[in-house]
Amino acid sequence: MRAVANAYGRAVLSQLHVRMLVLSAMPLVLSLLLWGLLLYFGLQPLLDWLHTNFVDYEIFRTTSDWLERLHLGFLKSVVVPFFALLLLLPLMILSALLFMNIAAMPFIVRHVGGRHYPKLEQKQGGSMLGGLRAALSSFAVFIVIWLATLPLYIVPPLAMISSTLLWGWLTSRVMSYDALADHASEEERRTIQRERRRDLLVMGLVSGAMGSLPPLLMAAGAVLFVALLPLALAVMMWLYVLIFIFTALWFQYYCLEALAQLRAREQAVIVEQA
Repeated sequence: MRAVANAYGRAVLSQLHVRMLVLSAMPLVLSLLLWGLLLYFGLQPLLDWLHTNFVDYEIFRTTSDWLERLHLGFLKSVVVPFFALLLLLPLMILSALLFMNIAAMPFIVRHVGGRHYPKLEQKQGGSMLGGLRAALSSFAVFIVIWLATLPLYIVPPLAMISSTLLWGWLTSRVMSYDALADHASEEERRTIQRERRRDLLVMGLVSGAMGSLPPLLMAAGAVLFVALLPLALAVMMWLYVLIFIFTALWFQYYCLEALAQLRAREQAVIVEQA
């Protein structure tokens, strides 16, 4: 776990670098432009559709009973918009992740690889298209489970656990691929993902805990969140972008160090055999 902690410390220092702070603006602006347009044209129709279904299927009665039992009856008026935001949240996360992959990840790879691992050969075992496929296929599973666990947000501790596990799984799959795509061969990438599975999962779970904070903050301040919707969405998207960039830096440092050690070990075996 020392390698995990070392990579974490290096990622913290890099996150505070001016270049990384400026870099966070690019995927944030792209995400806000996309979601500003989508919400402007689609939010009210979505709210109307949800309201109709809540009435038709007596969901209002069920949610009202739950909230009354939890002494949260004052939240009845924001149930529909809050549920709409929970439905939209996975898509917002996906857009931030894709924009981060496209706009920020190449700079992160050059920042870490160029400054700290300049002699590490780049074998190009992955590609941006492969990274997008990995992200989309993993997110397809993520969003199904996310939707199935939405009722858990009534009990924040359960929501925290489920969200952390989901984020941990998603992050370890997507970020380990992106971190090794340029420098490792396909065989090296699979070897590291297999041999370092435990460390990568721990990193994913810690990142998952960070990724679960924005929706839990939203749940804790539901009334204020709905009242200040545009500002709250902008803050949430910014938090996700920062979390993604930090996580990418953490995985980049860890995976490149693991790759350097793997190649050194293989070179030592070749020398011994010679």
